[in-house]
Order: sequence, then C-alpha cells, then structure tokens
Amino acid sequence: MGGLVRACHPDACAAVTAVATLLAVAVGRDAAGTVLVGVAVLTGQFCVGWTNDYLDANRDVAAKRTDKPVASGAVGRTTVGGSALVAGIACVPLSLAVGPLAGGLHLIAVALGLAYDVGLKATVASVVPYLLSFALLPVFAVLGPSPHPPWWLPVAGALLGGGAHFANVLPDLTEDAATGVRGLPHRIGAAGSRWAAVVLLLAASVVLVLGPTGHLAARVALAGASLVVLAAGLVAGRRPGSRVVFQAVLVVALLDVAQLVLAGSSLAA
Repeated sequence: MGGLVRACHPDACAAVTAVATLLAVAVGRDAAGTVLVGVAVLTGQFCVGWTNDYLDANRDVAAKRTDKPVASGAVGRTTVGGSALVAGIACVPLSLAVGPLAGGLHLIAVALGLAYDVGLKATVASVVPYLLSFALLPVFAVLGPSPHPPWWLPVAGALLGGGAHFANVLPDLTEDAATGVRGLPHRIGAAGSRWAAVVLLLAASVVLVLGPTGHLAARVALAGASLVVLAAGLVAGRRPGSRVVFQAVLVVALLDVAQLVLAGSSLAA
C-alpha cells in the first residue's frame, strides 16, 4: 500500500486536492459539497499519477529511478495500472455529482493530465495540459455557488499550473533526457525552466492581488511572501537533483490559495 501511495506522487496529489477543497470552502459550499469536490479531485489525481507511473515503468527502470515505487519493486506495474483504471472510473460519477457542467470541466482536466502522460510530456507542448487543466480545476471547485467565476480565477490557475510544470521537471531533466523525454522544460534547459517557473508564479501572485476584491493588504503581504519563498527556493535549488524549487512552488501555491480564501466573498458574488 505504501508503494501505491508513493506512486501517485503524494506531494502533488495532496497539494492539488487541498487547493480544490479550500476553494470549495471559500466559495461557501456546504460540508458534503466540499468533501465531494475534494474526493473527486483526489481520484482524478490518483488516476493521472498512477497512469504516469504505469506508462513510465520501463523508462524508470532503465534510468534506475529508485525513487519510483514501480521501478524499485515496491509495487507491481499491474497493480498501479489497475488502480489507475479504478480511480478513473470512480472519478466520473464523483465529478458529475458536483454538477454536470462543473463535473464535465473536471473530467476534461483529468483527460488533459492523461494526455500529458500518454505522450504530450515528451513534446514542445508539454506545458499545455498544465495550463489548461489548472485553469479548469478552480472553476470546477467554485462553479455552482459562483455561477459566473471571475476571469482571474482560471487565469491564476493556469499560471500556477504552468509554473508547477517547469519546477517539477527540474530535478529529473537529466534522467528524462536519457530516456527520450524532451518536453518544453528539457528544450529550454534548467536555467530557462527556473526562470519560466519564477515568471509564471509571480504573474499568478500579481493576478491574485489585482483581480479579487477585499483584504487587499493581506493579499499584498501574501504575494510578498511568495516572492521571498521563490527567491529562497531558487537559491537553494541550484544543487543537481534538488526538489527545493518544486517544494517552493507548493508553498507559493498554498499562499496563493490563502489569497483565494480571503477573496471568498467575491468568488460567491
């Protein structure tokens, strides 16, 4: 079981699920609706994460990725593939139970994640699934209580997703290149990917300062904290194989979610 949990990339799964759940709270969903949003997003994350490890098993073995549960033998490839299928099937009714339109948008986001797994991650368009799926995710979380989600919500989500993509790939650039994966981050290199992550994430913070209404001083303070965290992450993340930049991205994402929680009244307007 531990290997299966590790195969779903728990840091990323937990962060994305937390974002959606907190947004559901911010927009005023009741307890049942909030739990439903969280579980739907979690099953979608399980499906995408497990599918990725299932498809990458041979590549991870060739690269001697001992941090990957399937490659290290902690869990079988068949088990991971079957779990991905079960999670994907469960995600459909759970998503649609939130609402037909909202659920449909979430399923599109999950499909984009699967498209990344299947092949887009090895192309120049590798960032596109992140941009689009992270734009759709917050809309899924708030649609219903907020019948017309504000423009800044999907824009900030897309910027966060794009930044996360560039940062997440940084520790694995060498291993990925050795096994034939050449997404956009691999093509622009480590330095270019770091700066892409910085620009996208800071842009998300700016959007979340300028877009919502209310609690401006607090949101500006959170944006300033994001700047400090990113700067520290870039300095500490220069070591080869370091995941500090990605961890900084997760912290910045949570800081941005805090801005969204503060702007809950405007989301429900």
